[in-house]
Amino acid sequence: MTSTPDAALARPDVSPVRSDTRRPRAILWWALGLTAAFVAMGLAVAVDPGHPFTQGIDDAWRALVGVSPESAAYTGPLPMFFQALGEAPGALFMVVLLPAGLAIVGRWRSALFFVAACMAGMGVYSQVMKNLVDRPRPAADGALGLFGPLFDVDHGSFPSGHAVSAGVLVIGVLALIPAAHRTARTLWGVLGGLIVLGMIWQRTLINAHWLSDAVFGAVAGAAAALLMTWAFWPWLREDHGRPVRFRRTGTA
Repeated sequence: MTSTPDAALARPDVSPVRSDTRRPRAILWWALGLTAAFVAMGLAVAVDPGHPFTQGIDDAWRALVGVSPESAAYTGPLPMFFQALGEAPGALFMVVLLPAGLAIVGRWRSALFFVAACMAGMGVYSQVMKNLVDRPRPAADGALGLFGPLFDVDHGSFPSGHAVSAGVLVIGVLALIPAAHRTARTLWGVLGGLIVLGMIWQRTLINAHWLSDAVFGAVAGAAAALLMTWAFWPWLREDHGRPVRFRRTGTA
């Protein structure tokens, strides 16, 4: 006698297969570890904002990478792409357009996740630390041939808000790609790494930040996005398992 699906469901020792929505501890530990590293660096800078322990490396990198206002290197398409990514065009894409697109195709849970990641990274991690530390921006020094920021900047050099945005973008998009799509995740991982490195380069190229500001800005953005990935994990997994709305077909 062949058992039927109804009979199997009636048996007490058989349970339907359910998607595992338990929040992965590894993601939480990575989020907390990166947050701890970011906070520790912020405390180290706060002790002496003008000369933290990384100042020697920061000075050397600035002398190597920073350019003058007469240089055409910082106004090319690539550096201007990174400049825009951390300003209004990038914020419009990350906070409005991408979440709206996700909601339109039926992934409103993922849309809420991405908005939360942006708010946590660019709002809490970046602005709170900027106001607590208030590290001076690189200043012009004619005797050494060094220049100050080549674009308008706000107060507080640590962390780089642009780099925070890059970190949120890279980890946030990665969280949207289901684990089964390994090729897509790998390709985005490579592209995302280039985005983070490019942002670190651009922020120091225009003398807007010290190297440590940009590096730990990316760390902060990644930490915030990972923390939100862990918090929203059940919803993200639910969206991973469903087709986008315009691909759904009705049944007779």
